[in-house]
Amino acid sequence: MWTLAIRSAMSPGDAGLLDDLTEALGRSDSMAAAASAGDHELLAGLAEAVDAARYWQEPDETDALLVLPSVHAALRPVADELCKTVAASWWSSLMAPDRQCYVQWTDEQKLKPPGLTGAAGNLGRWRDATLADERQAAERPRDPAAPWSGQWWSTPALSDLVTTTRSLGGLGAAKLMFVEDSLGWKRARVWPLKPAAGSRIYEITGPTAWTDLVANYPMNVSLSKRHDWWRTTGIDRTWLMPDWSAVASDYDAVHLTTVGYLSTAGRALSVGNSGTVLAGWNPDETYWLADVLSQAAPSSEWQSVESLPPGWTLSNKD
Repeated sequence: MWTLAIRSAMSPGDAGLLDDLTEALGRSDSMAAAASAGDHELLAGLAEAVDAARYWQEPDETDALLVLPSVHAALRPVADELCKTVAASWWSSLMAPDRQCYVQWTDEQKLKPPGLTGAAGNLGRWRDATLADERQAAERPRDPAAPWSGQWWSTPALSDLVTTTRSLGGLGAAKLMFVEDSLGWKRARVWPLKPAAGSRIYEITGPTAWTDLVANYPMNVSLSKRHDWWRTTGIDRTWLMPDWSAVASDYDAVHLTTVGYLSTAGRALSVGNSGTVLAGWNPDETYWLADVLSQAAPSSEWQSVESLPPGWTLSNKD
């Protein structure tokens, strides 16, 4: 819907720019640049894409441009070359149990260590609050275009569950760089954690893995998500997300691979006659649904240094 609206508004000059873009993407030097991309280039590009994510407003002109068939076709070979690089090899990898780190943003205050117990209670309170929000949303306007916003994410956010991402070379944790719609934090404490042996991990590797999870543990959130997800997808339908408290009966954690993030986040996906959106989940992030984590090493302090890739540097250790 939004793509058609943007395309219909394009001027002849815009069409010329579109042609120039698709031609540039198809040149051999573009393919060579993709094939030779290193850690710094991919970290910076991925961070910029993640920071630009939004699920509570309409796609902008850039979003619409990137899904036009001609641009999509021109981008695919470039993306294929990027995915073959050594720097992108971790994008498809599953949760790395020996490299998990919890990030605390400490710009304003020093925080306590992450709470590694009480997951079941946190999930129960999350479920109660989510269902209450859905009931209250019945009073909101039925028109999906009405100026209303609510809890647009499909994660167990605000549940006090621990989330982790992997350490990456000289970067203490992937989350230091990859945060959707970040608030510009400059200081953080990173806590290395490790899961118990045999922990049950569900891997979201792409759209099918996400829709299967929703289908197996469905929660109807049509009323509370209607307005936000209509703005971001242009679709008004029955909306589902996982009931995370039910997921916890079979899994200790759910991990989103970076390829899973890039191929799934923000898309309107079908689950039978209903739909779902993966929203508010950072790449390589794991939500821990059970008390299976323990501290693996002392925490460390990190600070943002925008002039030096990858953008964060170690300031001290405990």
